[in-house]
Amino acid sequence: MTDIIKLTAAEIASKIASGELTAVEVTEAHLARIEAVDEKVHAFLHVDREGALAQARAVDAKRAAGEKLGPLAGVPLALKDIFTTEGIPTTVGSKILEGWIPPYDATLTKRLKDADVVILGKTNMDEFAMGSSTENSAYGPTGNPWDLTRIPGGSGGGSSAALASYEAPLAIGTDTGGSIRQPAAVTGTVGVKPTYGAVSRYGMVAFSSSLDQGGPCARTVLDAALLHEVIAGHDPLDSTSIDAPVPPVVEAAKNGTVAGMRVGVVKQFSGEGYQAGVVQRFNESVELLKSLGAEIVELDCPSFDLALSAYYLIAPSECSSNLARFDAMRYGLRVGDDGTKSAEDVTALTREAGFGDEVKRRVILGTYALSSGYYDAYYGSAQKVRTLITRDFEKAFEQVDVIVSPTTPTTAFPIGERADDPMAMYLADLCTIPTNMAGNAAMSLPCGLAPEDGLPVGLQIIAPAMKDDRLYKVGAAVEAAFVEKWGHPLLEEAPSL
Repeated sequence: MTDIIKLTAAEIASKIASGELTAVEVTEAHLARIEAVDEKVHAFLHVDREGALAQARAVDAKRAAGEKLGPLAGVPLALKDIFTTEGIPTTVGSKILEGWIPPYDATLTKRLKDADVVILGKTNMDEFAMGSSTENSAYGPTGNPWDLTRIPGGSGGGSSAALASYEAPLAIGTDTGGSIRQPAAVTGTVGVKPTYGAVSRYGMVAFSSSLDQGGPCARTVLDAALLHEVIAGHDPLDSTSIDAPVPPVVEAAKNGTVAGMRVGVVKQFSGEGYQAGVVQRFNESVELLKSLGAEIVELDCPSFDLALSAYYLIAPSECSSNLARFDAMRYGLRVGDDGTKSAEDVTALTREAGFGDEVKRRVILGTYALSSGYYDAYYGSAQKVRTLITRDFEKAFEQVDVIVSPTTPTTAFPIGERADDPMAMYLADLCTIPTNMAGNAAMSLPCGLAPEDGLPVGLQIIAPAMKDDRLYKVGAAVEAAFVEKWGHPLLEEAPSL
């Protein structure tokens, strides 16, 4: 079992295709791992043992019949519990959807199944993807496999922890302000936020519709690229879906290089609040890029300093609109319906019981920002800042091919440390939010351990919209250089569970 769970997704797929392993063997090994360690980690909210084994048997039957298998056929995956899955629960980490069984698959879920990827189950997350630590889940926090007393990032901490604890070789996350990249950074894994509109949002429970984006999570850049290729592409069911070919991400991951590329370093992604060890590892990464043949260009993007403030007006405003559908009338939790109360009373009681503190905080903030007399002052002004951020990116990409930065200002902080300080929690997404505001593509990959605490540090790579292949080209080159430097993948240093 140990040998199987340490394989990359690409290696697993190859061994299944050649007959060296069966999909059932691979699935059983990961289910056994989940059973052995997930009580400590709490990466999963629901494990679909029977469904996963049925999918694995179908892959083995296809291979036995001589059918051609896809590049990830038989590879297990952990799915963030924000995508609808026909026949198994989708809770979005909230009590208001506890026990809800969707009648249909999200487009992303369907594409995974069509590619014969084996879905192990649904992973823990901050309620409605609102958070930076997975402490806001109604079902309890997830631990970071590097140190179970620390956060695994958020909102997709369950997916990142599943990877770091070898419970799955692949995972899916969603990124509204950094919720794929920030968990990847603090768990020593790889996470990619594709260009906005590149991966369908149909069947993904909405938080902030103009920012939300699903994407791949993995332990290597190539594995992330293989998963990216499976889930991306135009979807007529999603009005924001881009009708354009998927960039050649797998080819880029297999031919990584930065020779001759111009790499930007933004001065706004530094300064007060950045942990010394994070800055040290980032600076070393910049020097590494230079040694690999990249030209380093310093950039000034002044509007980035306003990104956090603008984000926390736009995202709550959109969430207050999206979450209005949870009214106790159509699906999910219903409280107080004893025949004596009005529909309004039942709705109010249900929301009081079903939504957690962070969700209530953002709904109230967003409703206020959209209210008459305040719309232009708050929401309207935030959208103007968003335009300035987009323009800063456009100017930057006239000078460089990609931008690099730390993914997060600090390493994983202890569970509970920022629970009573929302502003401190929000600062975890300081480097990731500008990309969501502009709709660009970005990746986080490991760039070493912080010397003061021995915890992973993430390097963020940002590319222009629909140039996602540049992320993989640069990421693969950096990853290869790190592996050569250490002689083994960074994650091998993670403490065993």
